[in-house]
Amino acid sequence: MGIISFILFLIVASVCAYLAERLVPNCVPGGFLTSAIVGIIGAWIGGSMIGHFGPDLAGVALVPCILGSAILVFVVSLFSRGFRGRHA
Repeated sequence: MGIISFILFLIVASVCAYLAERLVPNCVPGGFLTSAIVGIIGAWIGGSMIGHFGPDLAGVALVPCILGSAILVFVVSLFSRGFRGRHA
């Protein structure tokens, strides 16, 4: 993977993370930067687990990317809500 392909992957995964954050009702604390990082990790996980399925953009399969990002954003928002509810 060249540097241009990697940069395109980061851009497409960040856009998919934005879409995943809009699909999931809970919000990830930290704003767009945190959700973009979580989305990039989720896109990698989704692409690894589901494979290359559906349309792709710049070599990134969009369906697994959005699904993996949405699942990871949901899980992170559940954990962050649980930690926010506990006060010392």
